This record gives sequence, structure tokens and C-alpha cells, in this order.
Amino acid sequence: MDIAVNTMNPETLVADLARNGRRAQTVLARMSDADRADALHAAASALRADEATILEANAGDIAAGEAAGLTGAMLDRLRLDADRLSAIADAVDAVADLTTPVGQMISRDERPNGLVLERVRIPIGLIGIIYESRPNVTADAAALCLKSGNAALLRGGSEAVRSNRAIEASFARGLESAGVPAAAIQLMPTQDRAAVGAMLKAAGLIDMIVPRGGKGLVARVQADARVPVLAHLDGICHTYVHSAADPAKARALAVNAKMRRTGICGAMETLLLDAAFSEASALVGDILDAGCELRGDERAQKLDPRIKPATDEDWDAEYLDAILSVAVVDDIDGALAHIAAHSSGHTDVIITEDVDVAEQFLNEVDSAIVMVNASSQFADGGEFGLGAEIGIATGRLHARGPVALEGLTTYKWLVRGTGQTRP
Repeated sequence: MDIAVNTMNPETLVADLARNGRRAQTVLARMSDADRADALHAAASALRADEATILEANAGDIAAGEAAGLTGAMLDRLRLDADRLSAIADAVDAVADLTTPVGQMISRDERPNGLVLERVRIPIGLIGIIYESRPNVTADAAALCLKSGNAALLRGGSEAVRSNRAIEASFARGLESAGVPAAAIQLMPTQDRAAVGAMLKAAGLIDMIVPRGGKGLVARVQADARVPVLAHLDGICHTYVHSAADPAKARALAVNAKMRRTGICGAMETLLLDAAFSEASALVGDILDAGCELRGDERAQKLDPRIKPATDEDWDAEYLDAILSVAVVDDIDGALAHIAAHSSGHTDVIITEDVDVAEQFLNEVDSAIVMVNASSQFADGGEFGLGAEIGIATGRLHARGPVALEGLTTYKWLVRGTGQTRP
């Protein structure tokens, strides 16, 4: 059904979109996994075929972003090129080929009275996704929702509106060619902020909201939502270089964790250096030479005169830029205390050759992702073998870490009897 956007208030618009999405979801639920996979492969092919159109739209967003004064890191998150668009299409293909959790039996039990109880995974229903900056989220979220039998209502940021619309149109064309209703994946047709508020209040129509963006967006969603929220908070990711770290390994990992891509949520934002690590000066020198500004405590500043003094706010900052806070800690306990005080619960890393210390770190750091001797930039659903992700959930309920297919399902009980009555 066509929706005349200009004639509707936000609540009516969202309600109509949601009802269309829910009808489409019932069709998705009846489709076989093979049919949903075929539809996603068709969508990936459409993205490749429409490369010129999508990149032209993205160029418009980049030009508008530059005129608006977006930072280099924000522009990097926004920018598409042929390689990045190819990677987006490849991710859609990868999701298509994953084993779906829908229909998976979680448990089965036969009671003494003969009742057979099963728990099986099912789609959540209609998922609202509110996100900023990165146009790849449009395709990633659409693919994950469709593969898991969910419909999606997407609302991207205004800075990527041209790119999002071009990707969504291409994606929808591919899906429709494979028999999937267009309303299974809908992009909000307006950037009116009131439409976001209407999404957050659409209890009974939207089954779950996933916010993916900065602290301000997530805070607003959590404060205003009347729909269950799966929160993706900021990525204040730490790397702790222990005294027993291999120096060459530590230097390579630290530079990669910060500088590979500074604008992603898995980028290191705070470096913790053990006071007994022998090559701390060389390590911070590597990061400085790579073009990163360092802000440190008093002990860190003594390692290199180019390190600026850190403020209290720096320890809780997600820079998403070539800026890094650095602190020197006495030992593993000092590192654990700093992380407990300042981590956002996203991803934290230790670099060490001491197996016992590594296990202590894994056991005691309470974050969604905890790593040993690896770059925090691996905090990504694709790198975890999930095909793509809808976000990194930092809470404790339902799903945690990269949210992919399984995180977009719930379950129901199936009870089979033979005429039992309860005494």
C-alpha cells in the first residue's frame, strides 16, 4: 500500500508503516529458509548492479557533510567507494548463506505425565532500527532481519539520507524479484525527528527497537521508548599492555587497534600501559608517528613530550577520531580498576604472554567482548563469523556483543499431549 507521507502526522505514518511491515512479516514467516536466502542473494546482486547510482547518492551525502563541517572520522564512516559497496554486497551474500536459527530446537523434555515440551526459536516480529552515519547499516540490518524471519522499519541519520535511500531502493528491488513483499524492509520516508518519537511509542506495533549511534541517540531512545530496547552503547574500548607483553606484538596491536579505522565502535579509545612494560615509550611513539593525538596522565606524559595532559572527561570519551587517552597503571589490578570505572562494556583487550594474567583478565572484565592478544578492531559481527551485525549490545539482557541472527530471535514453547488433564 502506498503511503502519502506529506498528509500524515508522524504517529499515523509510523502506524501505517508498522502495519504494512507486520503483514509482510507473516509472509516471511511462511517462507522457507532457502527462499529467504535466494531473496538476499538477489538483493546483493541488485546492490552490485546499482553501484553507480548508490555511489552518486553517497557523493551527495559526502558533499553535504563537508559543507556541514562533519569531522574526518564522521566522513569516513559515511563514505562509500566501490570496494566498500562490494563488501556490503558480500556481507549480504554471507548472511544469506548462514544457518538460520529460526525453528531451532533449544530444548526438549518429556514430563512424567507424558507431556512433551519443546522450546523453539522464532522471529521477534517487526524490528525498528534507528541509526546514524554508516549507510552499510541499511543493508546489514535489512539482511539480518530478513534472514531471521523479521520485518524491519529503518530510520537512518540525515547525514546519510541519500545513500540510505539508494541502498534501500536497490535492496527492495532485489527482494521483490524473489517474491518478498516490499514492506518487509522499509526505510522511514521522512527525516522528521518526530517520526523517531512515534517509533519509540509504537508499542504493540513494533516489537523491538535497536538504536545504533552516539550516546545522545541511545540516551533518548532509552528515556522515551515504550517498546523494548536492545541498546548499542558507545565503544569506550581499552587495551591494557601488561608487563609480560611481547613488545613487537604490543606495538603492532596498539597501532592497529587505534589507527586502522578510528571512526568505528571497536576502535581503542584508552591505552593502559603497565608501569613495568619495558617499551612503553617506543609504543606511544609508534601511535604518535601514525598521526594520533595522545592525551595522558602525569606518568604517561613522561614517556613522550608530545603527549598532552588528559582531563577527567578524556577517560570517558569515545573520540571516534585520531585521539587516544593513555594512562600508566601499576599492575593488572590497576588496569582492572580503571576499566571497571570507565569502560562502556563494549570491548576490552589485554596484551600479555602470561597465561594466568590473561585468564584473570578474561574472567574479571565485565564487558560484552573481552580479548587477549588481538586488536579490538575485530569487535565486529562479520569477523565473528556472524555474516554481519545489527550492533554491539552492551547490556545484559536478551543478547550481548555482536547481535546477528540469533539475537534477532525469541522462542516459544510447544507442548504436545495425548489427552492429559491436570488433577
